[in-house]
Amino acid sequence: MIRRSQLYVPAISEKMIRKSVELNADSIIFDLEDAVAPEDKEKARDLLVKLLKELDWGKRELCVRINSLQLIESYKDIATIGKEDKINCIVIPKAENDLSFLYMATGKFLIPLIETAKGMTKIEDIARSEGVSAISYGIADLSLSLGGDYTYYEKNEFVKTQIVITAKTYGVDAIDKVYFDLKNLEGFRMECEEAKKLGYLGKQVIHPSQIDIANQIFSPSKEEMEWAKRVIEAYEKAKIEGKGATRLDDKLVDYVHYKIAKKIIEFQNS
Repeated sequence: MIRRSQLYVPAISEKMIRKSVELNADSIIFDLEDAVAPEDKEKARDLLVKLLKELDWGKRELCVRINSLQLIESYKDIATIGKEDKINCIVIPKAENDLSFLYMATGKFLIPLIETAKGMTKIEDIARSEGVSAISYGIADLSLSLGGDYTYYEKNEFVKTQIVITAKTYGVDAIDKVYFDLKNLEGFRMECEEAKKLGYLGKQVIHPSQIDIANQIFSPSKEEMEWAKRVIEAYEKAKIEGKGATRLDDKLVDYVHYKIAKKIIEFQNS
């Protein structure tokens, strides 16, 4: 599953749900949590079910962000979307514990969001839950939970790196947080580039203008593709000659570089 861009769409907006069919996001996340007022939750669930039967998103991943598991609304969300075959996965806000029960109950993949102090301390339990296929985080809620400054935590390298390390440890995708300044597309691009360098595979987005940038940044560049092909060719030639490593452009190429190169090619072909 490629998740270069995951677009949040308010489940209460028929216009935006219909529009999402035309957009180029790899994943669509229908939001039943923050984007829906408490008095509109039931209306949003009904609308989403209606439009899921009517519209076609092709092979794209369709997700639903449910309400916090601490709230009764989340169980109404689960009961509703558990019956919908088009929904591939559930996004869980403020995840704090093992989520295996949710996968066993619904059969749908899980994307937990780390958004609380407890969630950070329990991140390994969360990531290794059965059914988890990706992990992301919400920096606004996390900074609120910690009593810290949102603008500081937005750039906090510890948080960003901890998410990636845990995701890689348990073999799930690391997806970077949303970027709220919709007018600053250059800032969004820079944050995507920084996230990619840390090891993130994609970005959660909140506006159509961010989709193409995320798709571009988290796709292998022409230069990366050329490098990968040359590394694979050089390493496989060296292997035939009985060598465990070789030299390419005066740099050492070993099995680690070979695996990285293979991943780039596999991503491009997926």
